[in-house]
Amino acid sequence: MTSGIISHDTEKRLVLVSGRAHPELADAVAGELGCELVPTSAYDFANGEIYVRFSESVRGASAFVLQSHTQPINKWIMEQLLMVDALKRASVRTITVVCPFYGYARQDKKHKGREPISARLMADLFKTAGATRLISVDLHTAQIQGFFDGPVDHLWALPLLANYVRGRVDRAKLTIVSPDAGRVRVADVWSDRLGAPLAIIHKRRSPNVANQVTVHELVGEVEGRTCVIVDDMIDTAGTIVQAADALFENGAADVLVAATHAVMSGPAFERLRASRISEVVVTDTLPLPQDEDKRPESLTVLSIAPLIARAIREVFDDGSVTSLFDGNV
Repeated sequence: MTSGIISHDTEKRLVLVSGRAHPELADAVAGELGCELVPTSAYDFANGEIYVRFSESVRGASAFVLQSHTQPINKWIMEQLLMVDALKRASVRTITVVCPFYGYARQDKKHKGREPISARLMADLFKTAGATRLISVDLHTAQIQGFFDGPVDHLWALPLLANYVRGRVDRAKLTIVSPDAGRVRVADVWSDRLGAPLAIIHKRRSPNVANQVTVHELVGEVEGRTCVIVDDMIDTAGTIVQAADALFENGAADVLVAATHAVMSGPAFERLRASRISEVVVTDTLPLPQDEDKRPESLTVLSIAPLIARAIREVFDDGSVTSLFDGNV
């Protein structure tokens, strides 16, 4: 394999570079593309500043910069920005930022006065650094696509997750559950795809306490049914566990969870272990502990690398990313 892919029809060269946040995913994407990652020197100075340098020429290439915005999130975002800047100064042809999980996506609007719109700031930072395109998976809200001044390819993990769930449950007894009003549209697509009824949990977050959720009421029939809660991310798992409790209190026979991003902050694993949820299905957009003893037995991780690699290939070949989803999810 080489550290790039050459398109002989157009004389273009694809190069894939990666930061240090999630090397397993980067290697998997490179394997799917049939290339090697560009050799990169990256380390921290004593005061915490980051140094990045690419060890071979990337002049004239179409560069794809892969970085997962995981903990410590600010460090890895900064490293990706530096990689973009280094590529710009190395005279690449185009720079596509690939962030499977888009950091600060939850701060996509002002809830109160004197707050930042951090998701917009992220887009501005990447544009200023030199990015010409963004690729991400399951943005927290679709409006984030409009924050970046350039093309944005919004990938959906729903087909991957839904196909797994289809083989896992009896669809005659299946109900899709939205854990809040903001996920109803996605849950509705799940419902159509699997031919299952939809239920919605109404919740209210504390306006003054982060990650504090109170479940209010359930809309839909769940008694005696296998419920699949669908969401874009699991952070501290408070929302998911409370939603599962509400479903069991209303007679659900079993509860599964399907979510794209396994943020898994703080008490998340402990809460999932203590819950009655039978299975939590996520993708590897974010790294998880390599020691499986640290993961809940209920956790199933699906690879997102084939989807990302196919999207990169379509962008490089001037193809259609939408075609990956047959025009829909």
